[in-house]
Amino acid sequence: MKLSVVVIIVFLLFIFGGYSHAQNNLQSKNNNPKVVVGIVVENMRSDYIQRFWDKFQPNGFKKIYSQGAVCQNVKLTLHEQNYASGTATLFTGVHPSIHGIVSNQWYDRLKKKEIDSTEDDYYFTVGADTDAGNASPANLLSTTLTDNLKILSGGKAKVFSAALNRESAIFAAGHAADGAYWFDTESGRMISSSFYVSTFPDWVRVFNSENYADIYSHRTWTTLLPETSYTECLRDDYLLERGYFGEFNTFPHAINKYIKRTGDFRPFKTTPSANMMIKDFTLRLLENEEIGKDDVTDFVTAVFSSMDYENNSFGPASLEMMDTYLYLDQYIGELVDEAEKKFGKDNVLFFLTANTSASYPIEYLKEEFHLTVDYFNVESAIALLTSYLNITYGEQNWIEHYSDLQLYLDHDIINKSNKVSLNELREVCSNFINQFTGVQVSMPAFQLEQGSSANGLFEPLYNTYHKNRSGDFIYTLKEGWQPGYKFKRVNYTDQSRIPIILWGAGIKPQQINSTYNAADLVPTLAQLINVPIPDKCQGKIISEILKK
Repeated sequence: MKLSVVVIIVFLLFIFGGYSHAQNNLQSKNNNPKVVVGIVVENMRSDYIQRFWDKFQPNGFKKIYSQGAVCQNVKLTLHEQNYASGTATLFTGVHPSIHGIVSNQWYDRLKKKEIDSTEDDYYFTVGADTDAGNASPANLLSTTLTDNLKILSGGKAKVFSAALNRESAIFAAGHAADGAYWFDTESGRMISSSFYVSTFPDWVRVFNSENYADIYSHRTWTTLLPETSYTECLRDDYLLERGYFGEFNTFPHAINKYIKRTGDFRPFKTTPSANMMIKDFTLRLLENEEIGKDDVTDFVTAVFSSMDYENNSFGPASLEMMDTYLYLDQYIGELVDEAEKKFGKDNVLFFLTANTSASYPIEYLKEEFHLTVDYFNVESAIALLTSYLNITYGEQNWIEHYSDLQLYLDHDIINKSNKVSLNELREVCSNFINQFTGVQVSMPAFQLEQGSSANGLFEPLYNTYHKNRSGDFIYTLKEGWQPGYKFKRVNYTDQSRIPIILWGAGIKPQQINSTYNAADLVPTLAQLINVPIPDKCQGKIISEILKK
């Protein structure tokens, strides 16, 4: 009898416990934010906010940092910092070794050429008569948080992204998004791919008919404030600042003149007007795409840029960079205000982060602070390595391709040779490059393939190496050093620190000093919007944010 009573009690506890748990889940689900608005900035250093603080307006960065949970000690530990790998890591919660986006471009051994990370000729451009929309997220080997949101909601959640660069737009949107839009430098329009959009929305057609790029490219870029008030940066005529085309480094900037040189709208992307366009496009998207109309959480990401490809021509200490952030402060403030007004403050979860940081120019560090930094001449190093291989193993085209601090050997030639094995040659080449002054560490592929959880110098290499996409050895440069090419310009940084700030929808304002990783954004957001954390997620929840 007693046993029967115990069984009944346990059964009732199980039933009511399950009911209670279900009720809690239902309550939690009902408390989900209507909309998540993500703000990502390319080439953003965490210290920009501290440096420019006194010049910001009340409802922009100051509001975000005062009302949000601020994580300043966040690392993006990648072998090579770039907006494709960075964005993919932020939205999948895994590193390139798993999601596969090892860089903006990589060498495809089968195609015998360097391919773009989003290139996909199966799809076509929607919104312009160019090839800039022949793209998809097919190369992204992991699901994004927004993919999981789509799956959980049975496709009801609406997911969109808008960016200046194609890679940022696509990897922020994921595979299952309703739309990803980016700026086409050839046509000057916001476009998409047929992967996402079968029929181009009328509201985007109307937006493009306003000719943002053309109109604002004919307006000279002038400073937001009087130049004398820019006391937190270098003088506008700083001698070591390269500027546009190595010539034009002072205000005002005649962007239309620069566009005539490039023959496309790339210079427009380097201006505050381009960020304004992304802000206005995102506001139109929020208005026209039925966002936040039901109880299912929707997800919209806007990606802004810090001078885009001209970032290294001016640098973090330049007046141009400071002016970019003063304008951006206004645009972000307007986007946040409009979202709160439209959906209600308690119904929107915001986050702000960066997909890359930025480095100071070599000349600035050497001349002003006497740091022992320099350019690592990639082409000279490869030429010396080529000579060494030919002397040691015979005249052959041993090296098939090199880029982004990695090198691809010709496997066919090596397999036919009886003088050396592939792994031996990998190690020989890696050790050779390791001897150069500017190289921090180099590792051959077969060692990286063995896997490791090593921290410190090796962590970025293990995080980034992907067997089918990375080179036969990869290497990193010493702090402050940058790769140099004779005719090729690169937007390079070795800085890995980025901010992550979350605010709105019940987030408690606080400063979080613990160390976190960029991959931690996904599990944290997943917890906040009640979406399952991706199975392969390498990140951890930022626990302080969840404390009430």
